[in-house]
Amino acid sequence: MKEKVILAYSGGLDTTAVIPWLKEHFDYEVICCCVNCGQGNELDGLEERAKISGASKLYIEDIVDDFCDNYIMPCVKADAVYENKYLLGTSMARPAIVKKLVEIARKEGASAICHGATGKGNDQIRFELGIMALAPDLKIIAPWRMTDLWTFQSREDEMEYCRQKGINLPFSADSSYSRDRNLWHISHEGLELEDPANEPNYKHMLVLGVTPEDAPDQPEYVTMTFEAGVPTSVNGQKMKVSDIIRKLNELGGKHGIGIVDIVENRVVGMKSRGVYETPGGTILMEAHRQLEELVLDRATMDVKKDMGNRMAQIVYEGKWFTPLREAVQAFVESTQKYVTGEVKFKLYKGNIIKAGTTSPYSLYNESLASFTTGDLYDHHDASGFITLFGLPLKVRAMKMAELKAEEKKNA
Repeated sequence: MKEKVILAYSGGLDTTAVIPWLKEHFDYEVICCCVNCGQGNELDGLEERAKISGASKLYIEDIVDDFCDNYIMPCVKADAVYENKYLLGTSMARPAIVKKLVEIARKEGASAICHGATGKGNDQIRFELGIMALAPDLKIIAPWRMTDLWTFQSREDEMEYCRQKGINLPFSADSSYSRDRNLWHISHEGLELEDPANEPNYKHMLVLGVTPEDAPDQPEYVTMTFEAGVPTSVNGQKMKVSDIIRKLNELGGKHGIGIVDIVENRVVGMKSRGVYETPGGTILMEAHRQLEELVLDRATMDVKKDMGNRMAQIVYEGKWFTPLREAVQAFVESTQKYVTGEVKFKLYKGNIIKAGTTSPYSLYNESLASFTTGDLYDHHDASGFITLFGLPLKVRAMKMAELKAEEKKNA
């Protein structure tokens, strides 16, 4: 009886060519698993394609709600943004996909999992760290690093290999952007983006929306509600998180929201340029920040900012299944109890503009904040506070003056 391998299958040319390659070099029974994180019509025709390429079975697993509730929302609550720009669309999806691959591997009694990530990117790390954490006994096959066996140098090579195996596929040899899509975002790499000196060809590139220049000339107001940090409605319509993201994608794409051009530092040590479209995610994270401003105290916000940066690094580096991620997430969750209220903003040509925020747990006190004197604040109290708050500065300045006087005296 042949050993089984679970192939993380996207339906693209690379992972389709992997199917006959695995059978030729390892004599595996190949079981494909495509995990649906909301990539839309990319799932069309997968079963037929996998079968004619030699797979014995194809699983298409819908984890959209799990992805939104258990991977996206912890990062939204943490305000986890990598290097100030990247909203972790691919990074968040990988552990969700790995968990499902391991589940299918156990169900099928497979001895290995194969992924199609290249040897230069971050995804190989994310896939393999996840598998090591959840199923350390399973073998991991990474064709792109097995250059003695995986000898293809181009899409044309992969297509010719498939033709030699009697597999005719509806792929083109044309070069295009390297893309990754799910409900949260779509990423673009390659072509003119490989030179940071080039301006992105947005007319050719964008999938989820338009540029700010091409957005409507009229702004659009949007109202959202949150309960304990979780979005619950858009414009008065209650929805689950996945549907809220879909609605915000529609609104954000229309108004040119969430287009980011970044040169990021990959885990493997190189810099990489990409353009990310995250229209709904950008709106959701900004709305969440807008509400937190009203309800979190200064000290908590300060520490939470550090934890958000740490969470972004953890997720980006593929360390989701670690005690550290659990600990950081537990802290973040403890800050969300009172992140409840309504956020209003308007969308206009790439901008998200505040239009009012309310919460039953708001710490904003008009009597304190007003320029007119209120009952809760005595201006005289500030004198003692400033004396004590600035005492270390005063003591150091006195000591420095003393030392300077001694130097002058001894000169």
